[in-house]
Formats: sequence, C-alpha cells, structure tokens
Amino acid sequence: MDLVHALQEPLKNALGQATAKVMAEHLGLHTVGDLLHHYPRRYAERGELTRLSDLPLDEHVTVVAQVATARVLRFNGGSGQRLEVTITDGSGQLQLVFFGRGIHKPHKDLLPGTRAMFAGKVSVFNRKMQLAHPAYELLRGDGDSATEAAEAVGSWAGALIPIYPATAKLESWKIAKSVDAVLPSAQEALDPLPPSLREGRGLIPLPEALLKIHRPHTKADIATARDRLKWDEAFVLQVALARRRFADAQLPAVARRPSPDGLLDAFDAKLPFELTDGQRRVSKEIFDDLATEHPMHRLLQGEVGSGKTMVALRAMLAVVDAGGQAAMLAPTEVLAQQHHRSITEMMGELAQGGMLGGSEHATKVTLLTGSMGTPARRQALLDLVTGEAGIVIGTHALIEDKVQFHDLGLVVVDEQHRFGVEQRDALRGKGKQPPHLLVMTATPIPRTVAMTVFGDLETSVLDQLPAGRSPISTHVVPAQDKPHFLARAWERVREEVENGHQAYVVCPRIGDDAEEEPKKGKGGKKKSPEDEAEKRPPLAVLDVAEELTHGPLRGLEVEVLHGRMQPDDKDAVMRRFAAGETHVLVATTVIEVGVNVPNATAMVIMDADRFGVSQLHQLRGRVGRGSAPGLCLLVTDMPEASPARARLGAVAATLDGFELSRIDLEQRREGDVLGQAQSGVRSSLRMLAVIDDEEIIAAAREEATAVVSRDPDLEHLPELRTALDALLDAEREQYLDKG
Repeated sequence: MDLVHALQEPLKNALGQATAKVMAEHLGLHTVGDLLHHYPRRYAERGELTRLSDLPLDEHVTVVAQVATARVLRFNGGSGQRLEVTITDGSGQLQLVFFGRGIHKPHKDLLPGTRAMFAGKVSVFNRKMQLAHPAYELLRGDGDSATEAAEAVGSWAGALIPIYPATAKLESWKIAKSVDAVLPSAQEALDPLPPSLREGRGLIPLPEALLKIHRPHTKADIATARDRLKWDEAFVLQVALARRRFADAQLPAVARRPSPDGLLDAFDAKLPFELTDGQRRVSKEIFDDLATEHPMHRLLQGEVGSGKTMVALRAMLAVVDAGGQAAMLAPTEVLAQQHHRSITEMMGELAQGGMLGGSEHATKVTLLTGSMGTPARRQALLDLVTGEAGIVIGTHALIEDKVQFHDLGLVVVDEQHRFGVEQRDALRGKGKQPPHLLVMTATPIPRTVAMTVFGDLETSVLDQLPAGRSPISTHVVPAQDKPHFLARAWERVREEVENGHQAYVVCPRIGDDAEEEPKKGKGGKKKSPEDEAEKRPPLAVLDVAEELTHGPLRGLEVEVLHGRMQPDDKDAVMRRFAAGETHVLVATTVIEVGVNVPNATAMVIMDADRFGVSQLHQLRGRVGRGSAPGLCLLVTDMPEASPARARLGAVAATLDGFELSRIDLEQRREGDVLGQAQSGVRSSLRMLAVIDDEEIIAAAREEATAVVSRDPDLEHLPELRTALDALLDAEREQYLDKG
C-alpha cells in the first residue's frame, strides 16, 4: 500500500460501515489516521480502582469497579421489576439500575465480587448518583477455565487499560477493539519531524509513539509517547503559522510615517493627561511597524481600561498624517457608535475636517453601520471614496462591496475574536496594497495561547492602568444560602445612585422569547429543590427589570438593553445612560465590550455562575472607570462547595486578567482550550494542553521559524509538508488566516 495512504484509508474499509458511521457522526473520526490520533483520555490500572467519588453529573463516563451487591426489586404492585447493583472502588459507591426485560443478562453477569468496566451517563435519583442501563464489559472472565479468565483481562492491553473519550453510542472498550484492528497501520505513519530535531530532542519515532500511547505496558511508555505526540502537534501548527508570517513579510505595503507638526503632534499637544509608559512603549512598536514596507500584523492586548483605544487612535492619526486612511472595525453597532462618539470627543476640532471651526490639521471621522438611513450612508460612502474622511469607524457594514476607500492604510479590529476570517480578508482587500493590521483584544491571553491562536501576529501587551482609574472590589453574593445578602446588594445599588452614580445589572437571558421559556417536566411531575436550582432557566433581563422597578429599586429610573432591540433604540438607551438620566441599566452581555460610562460605579451580575471567568472579568471592567471606586457583586444560587462557587471566588480574589485567563483555561476541558471560535485548530490539538506545555510551544515556535526561514516551501521535508496538508484542510486553513 502507498505509504501516504495507509493512514488515509476510510474507516469503513477497516471497521465496516456501521462502526465507521458512528465514529464519523459522534467522534468526527473518518480515516485510520483519525482513529490512531484519538488518544486514550486516561488509563485504569488493573489493581487500581477509578475514583467513583469524583464522577461528574450529566457526563458520559467509563469506570472500572467491583460489584458489591445486586438485588431485584418489584414495583407497580409486583408487575414491574428492576435490578439495582451497587458497585464500589474504595473511594465511593455508585448505583446501577436496569429495568424490565433488560435485567436478565446483568442479573446473571453482575454477581458480587465481579470486576467490570461500566459506561453510561451519570444522573441523580433520590439524591444518589446512578447509571441507568450502563453498558458493561466483564474484566474477570466468568468462563469455565482460568485461560478464559486470563484472556478476558489480557485483551485490555497488559497492565494498563486505556479509557477513550467515548459517547453513549460507542463505549470505550469498543473503541479499543477498533484501535486494535488499525494499530498495525501505525507502522506506516510518516514522521513530520525533521530527523535532526527529533534526535536533538531525544524523541521516539512516530510509529513507536502511536503504539505506546494506545497499548502501553508501563507508565514510562505513556510519558515518552506523550512527549513525542505533543511535539508533533506543536511543531506542525507552529510551522503553519511561521509560513503565514513568512508569506506576510513578503507582501508589499506602503510605509506610513507621520509628518512632523501634523495631526498626531497636534492631537498629542492637546491631551489633558500624560500617556502611561506602557502606552508610549506599545505606540513605538506600532509606529516602527507602520514605517516598514511590508504589512504590520500586530495583536494589542490590554487589560480592561488600559487605554487601548488611545493607542489605536494615535496609530490611526499617524496613518492619516502620512496621507492614508484608517478603518476601525467594531463587533456591534452599540460599540461602533460609542467608539465614534469617544474618538470625536477626544479629537475635538481635529475631527472637524472641512467644517467651520475645524483645525488646519483636521480630518473627518465618519461612522458607517448597517442601520444608518440612506442619505447619511450615501454621504459616508462619498467621504470614504474621496478621502475626505481620514478615519472611518463601523461594523461589518464596512466590508460590503459598495464600500470603496481612497487609500486604506490601516485596519484596526476591535475584539478580534468576534470577527471571522473572511470578514478580515475582505477588508484587507480594500487597500491598493495590503493595509497594516492592528488587532485589539481586552481578553487577556496567556502567552502560550497567544503563540498558538494568534501565532501569526506579533504581540504587544498593555498591562498598566492609566492614572485616575479606581480600584474595583468584587464580592460573591450567595442568594440561596443568605437571602439577606441579596437584599443588601440592592441597598448598595440605591446608595450608589443616591451618591450621584449609576449601576448595571447583568442577566444571562433576555426573556422575551417563547423558546427561552423552561420546558415543563414530563407528566407535570414535581422536581426536587436541588433539581430546580440546577435546571431553572437563567434569570432574564425583562423579568429582573420588572421585579426591580416594582420592588427593591422602586422610584429609580430603570431601563433595559439587549441584543434584540432596534439599533436606534439601543443607541437612545445608551445615550440616556451615558448622560446620567437613567440610574440603573438592566442588560445582557451586550455591555461586555467597550461600553464606557465613567459615572457607573456598581454592577450586579445575576446568575454569575452561568458566565465564564474571562467574561465576568470583562463585564466587571465596565465599572470603576472614573474617579470613584467600583463595586461588582456576583449573585449565585450555587452551594458553597461547588466548582462554580470556586470560580466566582477566583474572580473576586484578583483583578489580574492574565491570572484569571490562566484559571479559566485550567478549568475548561482540554479539547475546549481554544474556545468554540477556534474549531479549526481545536481538532488538531489532542495531546497538547496549551496551558501546561508552554515550554514545548515556545521551543516549537523557535524551531519552526528556523526551518521555514531556511526552506520556506519545505522542499527538503516532504513528510512535514504532507502533515501540514493534513492539518490544513480547508476549514483550518481559513482559521489560520485568523478566525
């Protein structure tokens, strides 16, 4: 068989149509190579029993345990019967339940003392964890002979039993049997690592690594296999990114150097405050990039409120000074309007190009969004094509075919993770030559993720808060355990308003949608209080606003803001809030990014446990933006011992976004480490834990950069080129263009 194709063989040829269909639909595995890269999640040791005490609710699990008791119970006046089996592993117990006709085989198989693997979804019944109708595979042969018993155990690969990421449709041991069927093909695996790199770092060959990861005899086998497979993933991905950086560096761009005594100098001269050292340092990095003849590709990460907009504005002014235009792309209309407002305010008469009272250096700052009226839109398009507008701020409406620029020199993308690849490429295509690109994010990204997800961008970090920013204190409010704490939270909101300030109340849902309403239990059965807390739908903006207006915040001006409102209505609400006419804004996370009302000092986040760590940090950054200290209250019904409460405690304990993003990553499951938006690469990172493997990722980046600078087309490394083609199928290729 052709070497390249041994691992590309469809699974249906190797395993049959039925199994291949389930693997494709439920695990996304299509070829022999895909299955060989579906690694065990962990390994159960024969003598060691998996901890039943740590089982997660509502997840599909595989456990190795011993039957303690088994009994048949009758119900419905004796007409129904169920088999209840208790299994144990020394750390805890778990109940298995089988109903009706399904009880005969397990009743015969699962005698006390029998050891087996069990797989099923963990649920709770009568406050006890249970698996209903689990699949099982006996580990101690109940056969007639010792030989059969030994074979039953022996089929589980020596001393270590691989436990695979499985689904309800395909148990771990069935995956193991499928892996056995294709494992001989591992010998044909092409090794993507250059031999000098592999030998220099003492890594084992790829076929050996695949064999050892699936069928290890010792823990050392697993460790050496993991080291090798992590390197593959890190290196191939970093080569893809290094090639992208190399290709970008070959593109031509117009160097943009600000003219002395021009718009930028005029702007700096009228600033009422000093720039921070961080802002000066990052601005210099950006100006140096803008002065080169290939496009800048820079990621600017800054803590919430670190003054990124100021840095971006100075970059835009530098480009306008040099005769070009700058476009700023915002993810929402609310944010585009707000950026437009704050930038024109910061610039004053410098933003009144061509108008009476405008300065001699002035330019025009134009807003372009999808909901603008036709006359305003026509004027905005005209300002762009003639070059009258040096700066344009807009939503993805900027990308439409109709929009033409006179000379686009710089694109600033705010909150990068909300923009897809095609959108950015479309905007880049509007320059006569590729424009310079500055990507901003307020979500702090640990260094490793920056190297993986944003690996084709140079990174600048703003980690100082500007002078005059106030500290924010954060507290967890356990509404269920201590209702008086919640009452006190609303009193605190009133106190802030009485002191002349304003407050946000954030909820996870809008609440105006029939589909959002909770589903009734089947047959109208009553649920236990525990179920209610777990299953209750998240609190909604419209309901909470109603309750507050007639209850604890009676007499205050309360308004709502959410994503389904008309753009004009949203803008009107934001204007009233910014002007101080509204005391309390009850909103969804539309306020998460960039909303800037310095007079808002308090935020109450309802059902805070339903938000991620980084998202809570983002939301909290909306308060404490003026001279008065900020207060953020995280309201939750979760019990004190729950992981959700621990997460909220972490947010309350630190204002350091980088520390929180690290905690966030550690708490997410490995496969989800790059978030939903990065699906392209996620499927290729199976072994690499982005947070723990910083050294490997950094080393792989260096090695990859060296390899690509020596041999950009990888002509001398055909195996690496093949691996790269496999990684970069169409979807991932787009992702790497910066999805």
